[in-house]
Amino acid sequence: MTGTPVYYFIGIKGTGMSSLACMLKDLGYEVCGSDLAKHFFTEDVLVERNIPIYEFDPSNIKDGMHVIIGNAFLEDFPEVVAARNNPTCICERYHEFLGTFLQKYRLVSIAGSHGKTTTTGMLASVMKEFGETGWLIGDGTGHLSQDTEYFCLESCEFRRHFLAYHPEYAIITNVEIDHVDYFKDEADYRSAYEQFIPNVSKAVVIYGEDEQARMLDFSGKKHYWYGLKDNDDIQAVNVEETENGMHFDVLFEGKMYAHFDLPFVGHHLLLNSLAVIGICILEGVKPELIEKGLSSFQGVKRRFAVEKHGDSIFVDDYAHHPTEVGVTIDTARRRFPSSRLIAIFKPHRASRVLYFADDFAAQLSKADEVYLCEFTSIDDKQDGTDIDITYLADKIPGSEILSEDRQGARVLAEKAPACYLFMSSKDIYGLAQLVKEEIDQKNDK
Repeated sequence: MTGTPVYYFIGIKGTGMSSLACMLKDLGYEVCGSDLAKHFFTEDVLVERNIPIYEFDPSNIKDGMHVIIGNAFLEDFPEVVAARNNPTCICERYHEFLGTFLQKYRLVSIAGSHGKTTTTGMLASVMKEFGETGWLIGDGTGHLSQDTEYFCLESCEFRRHFLAYHPEYAIITNVEIDHVDYFKDEADYRSAYEQFIPNVSKAVVIYGEDEQARMLDFSGKKHYWYGLKDNDDIQAVNVEETENGMHFDVLFEGKMYAHFDLPFVGHHLLLNSLAVIGICILEGVKPELIEKGLSSFQGVKRRFAVEKHGDSIFVDDYAHHPTEVGVTIDTARRRFPSSRLIAIFKPHRASRVLYFADDFAAQLSKADEVYLCEFTSIDDKQDGTDIDITYLADKIPGSEILSEDRQGARVLAEKAPACYLFMSSKDIYGLAQLVKEEIDQKNDK
């Protein structure tokens, strides 16, 4: 596109960043960026589009670039400094750019501690049935076309970044404290949502069985509760799970709305579906279109992604909060009742482990065996949280600390056949691949 800026992404392999880069490329803009040389699953879509990926170097920043800065990069990072100091460059954080860029679309924000990614994917799957829909999801996928009318955005509360967004509707899946390296306590966490709610122009659809959510001050904003209780506005009743899926009726404000037959099971998927149904009710979408869209939902990356490998089962999940870890283990126990569950957990932040240590221990202990990998981030130690993975291991009797190399892979391979649950918000899939290779070598002997 002649006369338009080059979009340069600092940290282009980040999940949201890679999705946004692809969207801009698909619209015809010139896009490039920088990141670590290490392979991440998010870079495959960048390579497919021939988007240049450079190693970090301040000299990458050229005059006239529109620089989009990933949230992991502080203001003293050399490329950030170079961009900020160049008066011809436009510099914005990821969420700042999105807040402005998405104003032209009918935006739906999906916020909350857990379930954002799956709910965003579900909503996009449904909205495609009745209007040209774009989306940006935390699993590294996104879509945008010249004809897009609706846009579904996973909206993170981290450092209150979602305050940059001004949607027509918002879904809030829960308000369970997270990002404890930033939020002081539950009241501080709630305050972020109370600041966000006035940004919503039409209505909020929010999970009704969350104690913290019920404490929110909506400041007169129209809102609808969803859940399984009689005091929920969007209520699932007569719920039945079978081998073929989930069947339930939905009441809206106490009156029968529609019956749904969906090809998946699980309490969390039921709740996610209810949130999506709520938005669609408010938009006047026909029930048959909602059911069609939900039924076509294929899942999202790194959310209970199952792969069979010989007699073993490998599950890759983004779980990085105690509630998410518990859901992953419970789901595996229900889906694979005869398998031995081996939990492999790699935390990202020491501050999260310090705050939730007892909760992590309780949830991880549901597995038959627990292996722990060292933290990914060192930011917390720089901020004064100086613990290592033994702090959590000491709270889980029988757990072991595992290295993410061939030696660690051999330890896990000896447990085969089993159901391996790899849980982390960061890169743990490399270890899973090593385990598969070690299992194959063992079987070839």
